[in-house]
Amino acid sequence: MTFTTRPTLRGTFGMVSSTHWLASQSAMRILELGGNAFDAGAAAGFVLHVVEPHLNGPGGEVPAIIATADDPAPRVLSGQGVAPAAATIEHYRSLGLTLVPGSGPLAATVPGAVDAWLLLLRDHGTLPLSVVLEPAIEYARNGHPLVPRIADTIATVQELFEQHWPTSAALWLKDGRPVTGRFSNAAYADTLERLVREATGADRQEQIEGARKAWREGFVADAIDRFSRIPHRDSSGEDHGGLITGADLAAFEASWEDPATYDWNGYTVAKTGPWGQGPALLQSLAVLAALGEVDLDSAEGVHTTVEVMKLSYADREAWYGDAADVPLETLLSPAYAAERAKLVGADASLELRPGRPDGRAPVLPSVAAGNETGDATTGEPTVSPVGEMRGDTCHVDVVDRWGNMISATPSGGWLQSSPTIPELGFCLGSRAQMFWLEEGLPASLAPGKRPRTTLTPTLVLRDGAAVMACGSPGGDQQDQWQLLFLLRHLGAGLELQEAIDAPAWHTTGFPSSFYPRATEPGGLVVESRVGAHVRDDLVRRGHVVTESDPWSLGRLCAVRKESDGILAAAANPRGMQGYAVGR
Repeated sequence: MTFTTRPTLRGTFGMVSSTHWLASQSAMRILELGGNAFDAGAAAGFVLHVVEPHLNGPGGEVPAIIATADDPAPRVLSGQGVAPAAATIEHYRSLGLTLVPGSGPLAATVPGAVDAWLLLLRDHGTLPLSVVLEPAIEYARNGHPLVPRIADTIATVQELFEQHWPTSAALWLKDGRPVTGRFSNAAYADTLERLVREATGADRQEQIEGARKAWREGFVADAIDRFSRIPHRDSSGEDHGGLITGADLAAFEASWEDPATYDWNGYTVAKTGPWGQGPALLQSLAVLAALGEVDLDSAEGVHTTVEVMKLSYADREAWYGDAADVPLETLLSPAYAAERAKLVGADASLELRPGRPDGRAPVLPSVAAGNETGDATTGEPTVSPVGEMRGDTCHVDVVDRWGNMISATPSGGWLQSSPTIPELGFCLGSRAQMFWLEEGLPASLAPGKRPRTTLTPTLVLRDGAAVMACGSPGGDQQDQWQLLFLLRHLGAGLELQEAIDAPAWHTTGFPSSFYPRATEPGGLVVESRVGAHVRDDLVRRGHVVTESDPWSLGRLCAVRKESDGILAAAANPRGMQGYAVGR
């Protein structure tokens, strides 16, 4: 019998799974008030800004994938902000930089999360904005219990706050120590309440447009314009001003797009386009389909999935990007997958091996050619004393009684990303670190372009109808952990919770998306629960194995609509924060 930490929840009214119990319960409250999955997802998103500020914030971003009860065709909500108009490779190079810093004002893209949540509410929500924002306002105004990891994160960057980011020190330090216990953020509560006051108009859509205008062209844009270009210390060790202006905020709007999809094992898996890393999951499924069934409880199964993921992530590096001509149809084709499958041998590859779709030669950044090394990444949010973060984030999935479904992965705007804007109560993000400062690459920095984000929600369909939403925090590891989940749940038939609880692993054998963009050739991180015999076999095959704690990799969430209409949900026990709720 497969071990599971808790049951898969089932009901008929609505199900929510998120990375924090307060967000899950807040979303459930919205469902109880008569809201739909999109009202609930947005409510959870704004609560996550408050209760997981070290993992996401209003200055960050959110991609989501939705399907409505009326039109089950999946749609991608792009809440990934773009590079400012002044963000050119020449500007960064003129400052002596070869990489975009991992923290500080220069690392910021235009905030995209709030406009995206508001766009979702305008087009598919049902409740007034005041109702949807009420839980977030309550927690920001009157306080919420801080999880211990927040204090740990603040402690890591305390010296930076005290010496260089005084506005962050004023918010996150008290009597010379990181804040703990019940914490409130009055400035952010004020920001949300003002958005509600600005939400005026003859009908609900006009009211939400009023809030969007206040964010993009009103008091929020004005405050960001005033503060963002003040020089502050960043991870380069120097003080630099940012590039975002009020005009950048006014020019950006969240948008709806078609997803990238792949048909696998009787299901259609939907992801964002190749401006994000999502299609790497689809490529992995395609190559595994060419290889045949794998046993994930064996060393051979671990080895095979790792080698397949290396190939997909090599293609991510060579071909994906917002400004790129991405040959996605070829990358997902059976012929290309079969060609790539031939590269999976008995031993671990220590090289980055992108393919040649349509005969085109891949172009890689110089750091990839050098195979620079770094510390093994366990998947926990890794923060340096100067605010660099290898990345973790949040996730929320919702399905309601009508069949509406959303998968969303909010991130960025971490409290350690950039100095706090005092009158707003939040900081800007650092997603621009995922651009390259080299010309001619798919993910080269360019004004108005989205960075090649690691954020990657998933929606699964069967016979044209949405049946599951899932996702995980974890930077470059997000699609790797989701691959294991899909193989176990949709492939091997494990229950939602069983598939989430099963041992996890990931490779680090490709350039990290996070500053300083290190590569760890042959790197493989495994939970110790995989067993010594599996670990020893992987070492024998040439993998550079790092054994992580038994419950440390992944923070998966999932909701599902089963064939008889029953709704189900499960959440990851790792980190002791994620919970599913429903009835």
